[in-house]
Amino acid sequence: MNEVRIGVIGLGNMGATHARTLLEGKVPGAVLSAVSDVVDRRFPDFPVPSFLNSTDLIRSGLVDAVIIATPHFSHTSTGIEALEAGLHIVVEKPISAQKSDCERLIAAHRDPKQIFCAMFNQRTDPRYRKVRDLIQQGELGEIRRINWIITDWFRTNAYYGSGGWRATWAGEGGGVLLNQAPHNLDLWQWLFGMPRRIRAFCKFGKYHPIEVEDDVTAYMEYDNGTTGVLITTTGEAPGTNRLEITGDRGRLLVENGKLLFTRNEIPMDEFNRTSGESFGRPPVWNVEIPVPVASPGGQHQLILENFVSAIREGTPLLAPATEGIHSVELANAMLLSTFEDRTLTLPLDAAAYEAALNEKIRNSNLETKKAVPVSIASGDFAKSFGR
Repeated sequence: MNEVRIGVIGLGNMGATHARTLLEGKVPGAVLSAVSDVVDRRFPDFPVPSFLNSTDLIRSGLVDAVIIATPHFSHTSTGIEALEAGLHIVVEKPISAQKSDCERLIAAHRDPKQIFCAMFNQRTDPRYRKVRDLIQQGELGEIRRINWIITDWFRTNAYYGSGGWRATWAGEGGGVLLNQAPHNLDLWQWLFGMPRRIRAFCKFGKYHPIEVEDDVTAYMEYDNGTTGVLITTTGEAPGTNRLEITGDRGRLLVENGKLLFTRNEIPMDEFNRTSGESFGRPPVWNVEIPVPVASPGGQHQLILENFVSAIREGTPLLAPATEGIHSVELANAMLLSTFEDRTLTLPLDAAAYEAALNEKIRNSNLETKKAVPVSIASGDFAKSFGR
C-alpha cells in the first residue's frame, strides 16, 4: 500500500492532536485526508475535506482508515460503522463505555485484514515495557502484591466545564475510571492479567461539582493469592504516580521516571523455610534498571506509527483494540461494586452493569455541574500526557 489515507473523527483535544500530528507528516507512510466533527470551529486548522457527519466521512472514499476520538458512547456506533465499511480503525480510550458495548464493537471486527487498534499509548513507555519483560521472564518470581497510587490525574472544575458531555453518566459513562485511568487499568491487566475478585469504593463528586466518580480505591484478588490495590483521583495535587510490585524474588518500583529493583539474593519462600534466624531477612541487591530513552515523537505518535506499519507491513499491534475490553471491564466492575456495596467476581455480568448504568443515566442530575465556570482558559493539553 502507498500512503495510508487517514481521517480523524472528533476534533476535540485528542482528535485535534492526532490530526495535527498527521498533517505535519510525523507519521511515516500516512497522510491526513479528512476530518469530521459536529461543529466546524476547528475545520480551518486542517486544510483537508471536512464533514459535519462522521457517516459522510466514512462513506466518502477519501480514507483507508479512521481515528475515532469522539465522546465515549459513540466509540461503539462509529467504530462498528467504520469496520462495516471496510476501514482500518484506531479507537481512543476507552474503546467503549461499558463491557456490553465493547462486545458489540469487537464482534463487528470480522475481517482479520482490517487493523483494529486502541490508543493505549502508555504501552510504549519504556519503563512499563521493561516491567512486563521482567515479569514474563520470571525475574520477580510469583507476584504477591501490587500497589499503584496514581493520583497525578488532577483536573480543575474548569476542565469539567469544557464540554457538556464531560463528567456525566450519559456523556462519558463514568469519571476518572473511564477518562484518565483507562491507561492505568490497561497497563494493570497487560502486566498482571485480570483479577478474580474486586471490591471498590468510588466517591462521586467528592472534589468537583460532577455526578461521576473522581476518587477511587479498589482492592483486587487473584486466584493464586496475589492481591492488589489501585488508588486514583482527579482531585489531588501534587499527586503521586507510584507502582510497587512485590514478588518472591524481590520488589520493583516505578516512580519519578525510574525503575528500581530490590532483588532478594535468596527467594523469599526459600529463606522463610530454611533460615534459622528469628528476625532475619534475605540479603538484597539494589539496582536501578536502565530503560531506553522515550521517543521524541511521543507515545501517541508511536501508536500511530505502529498502526500504519501494521496496515502496510503486517507489523503486530502494540495495542490491539480487542484487548481494550479488559480495562473497561475493570472500570465497570469497580463502579458496580460501589453501586451494590459488595465484592464482585469476574468475569463481570455485562448485562447487569448495562442495566445499572442505564439507571444512572435515567436519574442523571446535570445540575450538579452548575458551579463550573462558564469561561474556560485554553491551557496546554500536552500536560495531560505521559503518566
